Amino acid sequence: MKHEHLLKHHRLKATPQRLAIIQLMHQAGHITIDELYQMIREKFTSISLATLYKNVNTMLDVTLIREVKIAGQKTKYEIEKESHAHVVCKSCGELKDIAVDPLSLLQKSMAVNHYKMDEVSIVISGICPECQKK
Repeated sequence: MKHEHLLKHHRLKATPQRLAIIQLMHQAGHITIDELYQMIREKFTSISLATLYKNVNTMLDVTLIREVKIAGQKTKYEIEKESHAHVVCKSCGELKDIAVDPLSLLQKSMAVNHYKMDEVSIVISGICPECQKK
């Protein structure tokens, strides 16, 4: 993934801090602000939490990244990608993407109820294969 191209495609200046944020999100898959802050401070020791939040919010505004809200956990962030749902392990907390198109699953129901969807987020909880072995 060309991170610089991704930023420019969303009409954002490719600053070193933004490139590092996108690179870290790409590597992690799903990451909290706290985790992101700890990791980015290794490269940019003087970056403030306020600057990180400002960049994350800017990327959210242009839909370059999206929030993944999970009950009982801190919000995680991911780079926007094809439509998918999430599955979280109730035991270890692992969060993974699963291939499913939530929009197509709900389109008929939403049409019957005369709602227009603009965003769908599905988080399924269960026990991951590793925790099942324990």
